[in-house]
Order: sequence, then C-alpha cells, then structure tokens
Amino acid sequence: MAQGNFPVAEENFLKLEKIAPGVAEVHATLGAIYFKERKYDSAIQQIRAAQKLKPSLPRLDTLLGLSLSEMSRFAEALPYLEQGFKQSADRDGRRMCGLQLLRAYSGLNRDADAVETAVALNRLYPDDPEVLYHTGRTYGSYAYITMERLHDKAPGSVWMLQAQGEANESQKNYDAAIDAYQHVLVLDPHRPGIHYRLGRVYLAQFDATQKQDLRESAIREFQAELSIDPDNGNARYEIANLAAATGSLAEARTQYRELLNRYPDFEEALVGLAGIEIEEQKAQDAVPLLDHATKLRPDDEVAWYRLSQAERAAGNRQAQENALAMFRKLHSTTPVTLRRPDQGDEVTPQKLDTDANQHSNP
Repeated sequence: MAQGNFPVAEENFLKLEKIAPGVAEVHATLGAIYFKERKYDSAIQQIRAAQKLKPSLPRLDTLLGLSLSEMSRFAEALPYLEQGFKQSADRDGRRMCGLQLLRAYSGLNRDADAVETAVALNRLYPDDPEVLYHTGRTYGSYAYITMERLHDKAPGSVWMLQAQGEANESQKNYDAAIDAYQHVLVLDPHRPGIHYRLGRVYLAQFDATQKQDLRESAIREFQAELSIDPDNGNARYEIANLAAATGSLAEARTQYRELLNRYPDFEEALVGLAGIEIEEQKAQDAVPLLDHATKLRPDDEVAWYRLSQAERAAGNRQAQENALAMFRKLHSTTPVTLRRPDQGDEVTPQKLDTDANQHSNP
C-alpha cells in the first residue's frame, strides 16, 4: 500500500480477510484499497462490514460518502459528505468531501447549496487549482441556470434586456449591446446605470477605432447618467479621464476633485488627479494623493510609478527610490494588461506614462 501497489495489497488483504474475517481493520483497509482502485461498489461493502464490526473506527463515514458519491448515489452520500466537510480535522479529507459535495448538490439540483459550498471551498483552499476549476464551473453553472430562469419568467423585462446587454458587451458584440441597452431605456428612461453602460460600450468602440464621434457619444452617455444619478462616481471618473486624455486638464481636475469629495477612497481617481498635478509641476500636491492610493491598493504599479515621479520632482530622493523599487517589483511580476480597476463596477484604469518602461529595470 505504501508503494501504491494496490493490486498486490488487495490480494494480501483478501487472504488476511479469510484468516481473520472478524477484524474490522482488515475490512476498513480493503475498503480504502478498493477506493484507490476505483472499485467503489466493493469499497462500500467493505466499509459497511467494518462499521458493523467496529463503529468507532475513524474516517469510515467520510470514505463511505466519497464512495457513494463516486457511484452517483448522491442522496445516500450527502449526510456523510456534509459531516466530513464541516467536521473533519483531516485537511485532505475535508477537501475531498467538499469537492464531492459540489457534485452531489449539483446532481440533486440543489444549486444554491452547491454555490455555498463553493464559496467555503474557495475560502479554505484559495490557491488550489482543482478547487478553483470546480468552484468556477459551479459559479458558471449557477449563473447560467439563473439567467435561463430569468429568460423563462420575464423574457421582455428590463432585467432580461440588461442581462443581454451585459452579455453582449462582455463578448465585444457592441452593436447588440447598444440595442439591448437602448431598449431598456425605452421601457424605463430613468433607469440608473444604463447610460453608464452605453458610455462604456461607446468608449470601447472608440478605443478600437479612434473615431471621435464615438468618444463624443461616450461623453454624452456619461453626462446623461449623471443627470439621472449624480452619485455615480464611475461616470464622473470616465468624464474626468477623457478630459485628461485630451489635454483639458482644468476640466479633468474639476471632475476628479468633485468625485474625490464624494468618494475620497476612489483609488483610480486619486492616481488620475495626481497625474495632472505632476504634469502641471505641482508635485507636492501629488505626493499625498499617491500615498493614499498606494495604501488603498498596494499592487497598483501606476500609482507607485507616479509616486516615484512626484517624489523626484519634490526632491525626496530616498522616497523616490523606494517608490521606484516597488514599481519595478510589481512591473516585473504583474503585466499591466492583467491589471484590474479597484471600483465595484468596471472603470478605465490609469495607464503607465510613456517613459515608464525606461525605468522598469534597475
């Protein structure tokens, strides 16, 4: 068994079973061997024989639940798997029970329980590739089932149209996304968030084509969003960002500051406003903004690079070197293409300045 030679181990323990049929440990070991060999029906028979002889043997319930689940006997397996996942002190056994629970709950159409288990698995084993794969599938399946139910129950509702718009947007099917969002506004002209999503679609099209009319359409949609929901910080951020990109620094500063007055921890806006202060040679004003930004999100390489610029302009050599070292460390491990914004909804991330790559290596 220690060498993984289970066929020979099975042969020997079967001989031992004939010599001593009343020894629970022999049946339990045979159950474990059969489980390793994927002979789950035989494993179940041996485990139950061991339980009758000696109910106090450890881990038999867990092994029984795993074997039943492998045979898709989910209703029988469930109590053992739930107990093993919630109470087992064996980390590996608990992990196996959790993964089988995902199968069992899904097989029994208990999707909400499957998602709850997936969340717990991710918390317990955050870096486990197998756990990440199976929990990701569980989340995706639950989302699909939920969207199917929405389609069946309310196919023409604003919720269904919004879901269609978001799905098309994520797939870069921008014309279909625009149609869906505009249809939402026909049904509910003052619905919050829709003009913002339209603005994001137009902005994506502008980034791909550089057609100025798309940029103007994006700005109009962001402004329309603010007329409906003045507290939509993401829309105000996009307006500020677009103003900065076209050199309208005074307008960008006004928008960034108004946004930060409402949401002082809006990290992307802190970095954006600091970029303007640096460009206008106001490094002393940029440093506290970037200090705050790097505390909010220590993995933001753009914030660290701009902090190094601001500290250099302010004459703080050691602080500049420290910030530049953090930038180099992040830049070498996390490509900017994988960077994600910090806000709850997607916004356009701040970008590295054109000379940043010159300083990316010591």
